[in-house]
Amino acid sequence: MSVASPYPVRVEGRLDPNLSRWLWLVKWILAIPHYVVLFFLLLAFLVVTVIAFFAILFTERYPRALFDFNVGVLRWAWRVGFYTFDANGTDRYPPFTLARTDYPADFDVEYPERLSRVLVLVQWWLLALPHYFVIGFFNGADLGFGASTDIGNFNYGAGLIFLFVLYASVALLVTNRYPGGLFDLVVGLNRWTLRVIAYGALLTQDYPPFRFDGGPTEPPAPATAAATPRDDPGAAGALATG
Repeated sequence: MSVASPYPVRVEGRLDPNLSRWLWLVKWILAIPHYVVLFFLLLAFLVVTVIAFFAILFTERYPRALFDFNVGVLRWAWRVGFYTFDANGTDRYPPFTLARTDYPADFDVEYPERLSRVLVLVQWWLLALPHYFVIGFFNGADLGFGASTDIGNFNYGAGLIFLFVLYASVALLVTNRYPGGLFDLVVGLNRWTLRVIAYGALLTQDYPPFRFDGGPTEPPAPATAAATPRDDPGAAGALATG
């Protein structure tokens, strides 16, 4: 049995079973220090992406230190978004770090050893354009790569994610329960968004799937059927002589 490789961008978010009914009302205030830091980190993210573009164009490689920095910025932003109104999935305050931790929201990208010089010229604008329309609808953002980086609650547009999280938060206030199916939906929409952002930021050249993958963890990689004697002439011959 051979197993297909999963998508190289991994987005996870585990729902806190003991969410406070009311804390979401003030989380946007509590997260202000993160917003200040992320403002500068996202500016650096854009500069690093431009530098990486030229590095890939000339060397076919994304410099590892720059790659780790940009992945860390998106990881930080996703943790803040998960804490606030991109999911409201935990009451645990996000850590001030680019590194991976045991926080219930996580983001990671598999490092690509080689990247195409041709793709780097068109992937971030032309090839990703259909996805920008989709995630713009999810996030209530203006279309385009710059707007698509409005992750971590820098954008309070009336997109699907914000509306679903607002509904879930009101339900939490009234019933002391976050609707589980709605949480899976919210994480799935954020997963799609972050995959596209990673692609647009040149962190991967695997084209994002037009597929909704809901739930707290990445879906398992699809498996391909094992070869049978009919599929494998060599195996058939071995069976015949055996």
